Order: sequence, then structure tokens, then C-alpha cells
Amino acid sequence: MPTYHKPEAKTIQELKDIAHKLRIDSINATQASKSGHPTSCASIAEIMSVLFFNTMRYKISAPRDASSDRFILSKGHAAPILYAAWAEAGLFPVEDLMNLRKIDSDLEGHPTPRLNFIDVGTGSLGQGVAVASGMAYVGKNIDKADYRTYVLVGDGESAEGSIWESLHFAGYYKLSNLCVIFDVNRLGQSEPTSLQHQMEVYRKRLDAFGFNAIVVDGHDVEELCKAFFEASSTTDRPTAIIAKTFKGKHFPNIEDLENWHGKPLGEAAAGVVEHLKKQIRNPGPIALAPASPQKENAPKVSIKGIQLATPPAYQKGEEIATRLAYGTALAKIAMNNDRVIALDGDTKNSTYSDKLRKAFPERFIECFIAEQNLVGVAIGAACRDRTVAFVSTFATFFTRAFDQIRMGAISQTNVNFVGSHCGVSIGEDGPSQMGLEDIAMFRAIPGSTIFYPSDAVSTERAVEMAANTSGVCFIRTSRPNTAVIYENDEKFKIGQCKVVKENPNDSVLLIGAGITLYEALNAAIELEKSGIHCRVIDPFTVKPLDKEGIIKHGTQCGGRVVVVEDHYKQGGLGEAVLSALAEQRNFVVKHLAVEQLPRSGPPAVLVDMFGISARSVVAAVQEIIKM
Repeated sequence: MPTYHKPEAKTIQELKDIAHKLRIDSINATQASKSGHPTSCASIAEIMSVLFFNTMRYKISAPRDASSDRFILSKGHAAPILYAAWAEAGLFPVEDLMNLRKIDSDLEGHPTPRLNFIDVGTGSLGQGVAVASGMAYVGKNIDKADYRTYVLVGDGESAEGSIWESLHFAGYYKLSNLCVIFDVNRLGQSEPTSLQHQMEVYRKRLDAFGFNAIVVDGHDVEELCKAFFEASSTTDRPTAIIAKTFKGKHFPNIEDLENWHGKPLGEAAAGVVEHLKKQIRNPGPIALAPASPQKENAPKVSIKGIQLATPPAYQKGEEIATRLAYGTALAKIAMNNDRVIALDGDTKNSTYSDKLRKAFPERFIECFIAEQNLVGVAIGAACRDRTVAFVSTFATFFTRAFDQIRMGAISQTNVNFVGSHCGVSIGEDGPSQMGLEDIAMFRAIPGSTIFYPSDAVSTERAVEMAANTSGVCFIRTSRPNTAVIYENDEKFKIGQCKVVKENPNDSVLLIGAGITLYEALNAAIELEKSGIHCRVIDPFTVKPLDKEGIIKHGTQCGGRVVVVEDHYKQGGLGEAVLSALAEQRNFVVKHLAVEQLPRSGPPAVLVDMFGISARSVVAAVQEIIKM
């Protein structure tokens, strides 16, 4: 281990002075906005001072440089002091801090990537460690670069189970380039935290999770300098710096008192600022910079123009599950670009993401049964455009990570989510395994794209498109085998439906996706026997939905539309169609979906029992014709 050299007394004093300047900046900013969390900023002032002006390696000219160290403020409500650190480092004028929380300022109440020094949005607590772990995993195992990742966690948010999912992940993979800093300031929002200042309990827990756990006085800059040096010198495991701090530190008559969370200091501000100014020995400009320059060894990468290494190669009529086609496509795009990675939650032999694992094991990340961490790690892995991440599990299990997914959208992530085992058509496993809410969930995510391929060819193309599409993407795959209906060279576009059956005499438009597309086709064939002709379309993407195509084909079919889907009625394909037709006159829509809590049983029996089989489609068409 390298030898630690204590900083000079001058450096120690400068770091103390910077901490107080950051406190003053935080007070002034929150006073100007009349809102914010100055006491939460005060507890981490020395930590931020040592990190930004002694420890981390970064470029002011390029805050997101690929080779720079990463910093995630998991306790996002302390945003003012993060902004202050970058301002005092010289990224932008300190005076701009007075624009905190203003409508025309990107210095928002919690950090978002609208700012060029923020990688991910934080503020929904309990997510920073997962994102940091994803960054660290990529740095260590894919980039193989020297940059380090730091994440600052509040003791209150450490009650979140997602934090411990992520700590387990980091310990298991021995992410020695990760440093997790716990700000143990004792006080939560409404009362003291459960552990308060039981530092030994924190230490034992972190030690048990495989961390090099170091307890420090979080207001002692020399202790912090030494701890961060030890963290950078530890090569066999991640480090956790457990800092004993006090909320409102150095705020007279406020320090360590309850009922100051989330409040500007108001009339007390002037006196506190004056007190802090007296603690500063050198009030002049900050001259300190990181102790060592960053190493420029993160490789240059390109994640644009990703293609299938070979085109789809299926026979029409061949029975292939779309989940299997997903795995095939994933391996193909990984062959085309070495930045394509896959993450899974111990379902890889069901989602078929194991096809990438078999081909490129170094680019597969097993996250085990911890979906919140799974999503967070993927968001971190995709940061700074280092990877193209595909995350797979059963569609229904993404529901427990909805908060992480919505924060991913706020973070402007490009992660691709793939949910298999959707709907009652999975069969005997029963309702706990059936994705029946997933389309509704992903439709609610701003800027999301939802692919719902129905055969192997369209699935491969969906994977290829998702790899090149900005924002959150969701690909819904099915468990049962479905027949290949498209030619291998068929062209697909996001937001453009496919007509899979039509006749000039069509009087009803049928819309299905996944397994229900085939139920619609079977119904159309049956109805032809009685002289009723139905047009059948495959939407391909549920969001954006081909509104113009649906209106056009619906009009040509006399305004009669039947939508059938293997999803709950609320929020799925049917409601998307109804929304598209909301302002159209002379349309009538029948919506077939799962309307009751399902049960175990054979897939075909369940599809019929819950009213989404060809038989139900036939009945719906016969009713709509009479209307």
C-alpha cells in the first residue's frame, strides 16, 4: 500500500476555509430562493471540500470527461452545496448560486442532468449507490480505466432497502474503485434516524457487506484526507467512509437541533454567516485544486449506428417465442458493437439474455434478484455514453423498480428494458408472475418508447432500434411460441403499424399485439366464413402509437375497431388506441383485455377464460357490426 503523507498545515487550513465558504454559499442560495436545505448542506461541508479540492480528479473544462472521477450526491436535497462546490472550483460564477430554484435556472431543488456536471438526477432517496455501482463496474471491468466513483449517502436514506441491495452488489463484485460516503448526521426530516450516531453499528454492517469500512469525524478534514487516501489505495474491495457529522454544523443555536430540515435560516441567516466568516483565515479566492491530475485512459467509444451483425433468418410460419428472438438479437448487436452490455436479475435462462452471456461473458452483469439495484446499475453503466445497456427480467418485476425507472427518465438515461412473461398467456405460473401492468407503467414514463413485437423478425428489429433510440425503451416479449409472419427483410419504423391482413371489403379493424395479434388473425379467418371481413394490424410500438394509421384504417373499416390485449384494461394498448381516437367522430371501439385477477392454468385456457381469445374477438365483432 502506498505511504500516506499528511497534507501541509496550510492545505488543511485552506480546506477548512473552503468548507465554511461552501456553508455560506448554501445559506445565501437558500435565502435567495426562500427554500432549500442549508442544514443538510452544512453536515457535509468538510466532505465536499476534501473531495472537490483535494481528492477527486476532474476537468473544469469538461465536467463529464470520460476519464474523470464520478460523484453522485444520493442525498439530492443537499444540492446547494454541490452547486457551490462546482462554482467555487470555477465552473461558473458563484453569483449564479443566487438563482437556485428559480424557474429560468437549471440549478433546481434537486440535481438533474440539465446541468453539465450532473450525471444522474437524484432526490428520490436510496438510489445513488446503485448508479455509482454501475459506473464503478464499467470503469473497472469494461473501460478498465483509472477513474474512481464517489457517492455521498444520507443516513436517513440508508433505511431504504435499495441501498443494501447495491452495497451487496458492490461488495460481491469487489468494486475497489467505488467509495461510498455515509453522512451520519443523526437527524432525519421529522425526527432522529433509527441509529442516530451508533457508528459501530454502521461499521459492522458495512464490514459484513464486504467493504473496507472506515469511521471518521466528518468535520475533521485531516481525517477525511487520510480516509480518502486509504480508499484509493484499497485494491481488493470497495470502501465505505462512515462520517459522524452534525446537521447545521457551525450554525449557532441550530446545530444538531430538530425541526430545521428543509428550511432556509430566515432571520438567523445573517448572524450565522457572520459567525462563519470569522472562522475563515483566508477569505480570498480559492487556490486549491485536486492533488493529482486525472489519467487520460478511458477509451474512446462509439455507441451510434448499432446494427444486427446478421439479419433475421427465419422461415415464415416457424414457431419462435419473442423472448428467444430477443436473446438472439441481443447477441447479434453485441457482436456488432463491443459496448453493448446485458444485465439481468437471475432470469437470464428465461429471458434468454444468457445468449449474450455465452457469447461475451465479460459484458454480462448478473444483478441477482434485486430489481431496484438492477435498474440503478444499468442507469449508472449507461452514463456518459459508456455502454448501451439492455436490462431484462420478467415484465411484472419491473413494477418494484418503477421509482428507479422514472428517475432514469429524469436522468435522461438511454437504458433499454426488456420484460418477458407478459400476460395471462404465461400459464401455470399464475398471477404473481404475469406482467399485466407493464405497458401502463412504461407509458407513464416521459419520453419512453414501447416496442411490442409479435414475431421473431419484428423482435430482432425492435432490439436493433432500441439500441439506437434515445430515452427509456421498453420491449415487451412473450413466453409462448408465435409464428413468424414477416419476411426477414421487412422494414419497421417506430410509430408505424403493420397491416397483416386486409381486404377491400373490410368492415372491422382488429388491433392486437404479441399473442393477441394471432387471436385477432384467427378470429378474422373464422369471421370470413360468415362473410364478415376484418382488417388486422400490428401496432409494433404502443408508444408512440401510429395514430394516423389507426385513424386511416379504422375509417376504411367503417369506424368499427376492436382492440384485444394480454394486459389489464387500464393503461395498455386499448387505452392508447382510445386516446388516439378521442377527437375522432363516428368511431366505436370494443376493448378486450384482462379485467379480473387471473389464476394458474394452461395458457390457451386462460386466454379464453379472461376474454382475449379468438372466440371473444369473434363475439365482439358480431356485436360491433350490429351497432
